[in-house]
Amino acid sequence: MKPTRRALLAAPLALPVLAMPGLIRRARAARPLIVASLLGEDKPETLIWTHMRDRVEAALPGAFSFTVVANAALGGEKAVAEGLRLGSIQASLSTLSTLSAWVPESQLFDLPFLFRDEAHLAAALAGEEGARLRERLEAQGFVAPAFIDYGARHLVARRPLLEPAALEGKRIRVIQSPLHAALWQGFGALPIALPITETYNALSTGHVEAMDLTRAAYAGFRLHEVAPHVTLTAHIRAAGAVLFSGRFWSGLGGEEQAALRRAAVEGAARFGALMAAEERAADAAAGAGGATFHAVSDLAPWREPARRVWQEFSGRVGGMAAIEAVAAL
Repeated sequence: MKPTRRALLAAPLALPVLAMPGLIRRARAARPLIVASLLGEDKPETLIWTHMRDRVEAALPGAFSFTVVANAALGGEKAVAEGLRLGSIQASLSTLSTLSAWVPESQLFDLPFLFRDEAHLAAALAGEEGARLRERLEAQGFVAPAFIDYGARHLVARRPLLEPAALEGKRIRVIQSPLHAALWQGFGALPIALPITETYNALSTGHVEAMDLTRAAYAGFRLHEVAPHVTLTAHIRAAGAVLFSGRFWSGLGGEEQAALRRAAVEGAARFGALMAAEERAADAAAGAGGATFHAVSDLAPWREPARRVWQEFSGRVGGMAAIEAVAAL
């Protein structure tokens, strides 16, 4: 049968479309993906997302349009977490401390002096307790393909606080978490919950006299300018998660979810390397800016009041058996 003119004209158009499925995906509108970051564009908290964006683009060209909003322009951690639940923000990092408002069991990973070092925390998050935490987060609207470690938290103050007794009566800024409030109340301090974005002004005016956070965040928020003394207690490993909004996630196809999950796992590993370098640079910057780092020769007096928090919160995190099992890893 002799081909018609119409068939001859259509054939060259059909073959490239069948041969290049990637062009079909690119022709579709990219799915918007708004990411909130609390720190600047050169910080690990933001750089992890540019790394993930590039990995996802390589896997699924044109599938997503990442918009990374830095410098806490979309609010502090709690406001961002609420945005994730609503779906107005599609992705962010968060400390597990903040997420305890929705998943109290996450406070297991916030217990003071529970983890020896970063490897100990990583083992716990990769184990059964980490898997259970992931399930509980998803039930509350957070999808967590990967966990991260921000580093150890230390005590930061306007004046030296070198022993537990020095905290008596001091106003200390805490994360909006009952566990963190209980920890410092155990030392006789007066906890005041404030978003991280308000801590610089609170310390500069004397509204609070101390707080705790990682060394990288200490320099990142320029807190050495208003609280130049750091007591190296390393009392809590600041665990966190790479989060996606559950509402956003449920609208994705399997291929899209798999690409984002792989990118999150790779991004978390990249974040760890970036944070190690950031902490070294932060120490140098804070020291040059007038900060003094005070080593602690004997942690036993700090551990004793903190240990009481284990007992107080055991019922919320799975019992003392669960705590002791994690401690023994």
